[in-house]
Amino acid sequence: MKICVFGAGAIGGYMGVKLAQAGADVSLVARGPHLAAMQANGLKLIEDGEESVVQVTASDDPAEIGEQDYVIVTLKAHSVPGVVDAMQPLIGDKTTIVSGVNGVPWWFFHKIGGPLEGTRLQTVDPGNRQWDGFGPDRVLGCVVYPAAEVVEPGVIKHFTGNRFLLGEPDGSRSERALALSKVLSQAGLKAPVRRSLRDDIWIKLWGNLSFNPISALTHATLDVLCTDPGTRDVARNMMLEAQQVAEKLGVKFPIDVEKRIDGGAAVGAHRTSMLQDLDQGRPMEIDALVTAVQEIARITDTPTPTIDTVLALVQLRGRVAGCYD
Repeated sequence: MKICVFGAGAIGGYMGVKLAQAGADVSLVARGPHLAAMQANGLKLIEDGEESVVQVTASDDPAEIGEQDYVIVTLKAHSVPGVVDAMQPLIGDKTTIVSGVNGVPWWFFHKIGGPLEGTRLQTVDPGNRQWDGFGPDRVLGCVVYPAAEVVEPGVIKHFTGNRFLLGEPDGSRSERALALSKVLSQAGLKAPVRRSLRDDIWIKLWGNLSFNPISALTHATLDVLCTDPGTRDVARNMMLEAQQVAEKLGVKFPIDVEKRIDGGAAVGAHRTSMLQDLDQGRPMEIDALVTAVQEIARITDTPTPTIDTVLALVQLRGRVAGCYD
């Protein structure tokens, strides 16, 4: 089984190290100083206070790697449409694209059934680049939970979590999903095949769509924005609106809003990814985490006044900072 991790930053690099340590045939696509360091010195992982280094096949040219059985995409959502053409040398007739990207996935309405079957989301897949360039039948969904950081080129520090939930768009326990689950499990990662991955997508998205933009607007850490009465109320309203949207699509929420917010507060003084991107002048994941929810709300005729307000504010904040187009 040949596996390529496309976008071997913090999460992709963590997965790549674990797979390499387990003896998997894995290659990594990265760029810049991080790639140069991996090629010169291998890829180092700091985990539980211990350091390990693996020698990996790494390149910025997919043509050097060739066709794969699985291509695991761990880029940020806004980066993927622009690299669809470059990824084509990795894709053969039987290649599976594993979508390990935060937010609402571009394939969300593939095999969902009902009147919205096949709906394409322009906020996360402008011009249908992924739908047409990959093909939705190739996709295997993945919800990513680890927290990690590239602390210097070629060095990844893992903080917590090792779950990569897998799921077919039609909810089946397919051979390709079970085979990848087995390989990831052998690498010490938790990778169950879920029958209702869309539920898992929305549970993670529930926090991201509210906590991330609020933190970018206020610069507050999770513990503060989840306990301050005002921002907690804004987050609650955003989440309740999103829940109404998701439930129209058949999504089920196993916990209530208050417990989800309490879970965010329990994380402590964490700076969300959107706030980190803003501070470092990097493109912000506004569309996949928030705008896509608004797009689905329009499709389902669901009012989302709080989401609309916060989205307008964070979009302008991003534009002013040069972090959002």
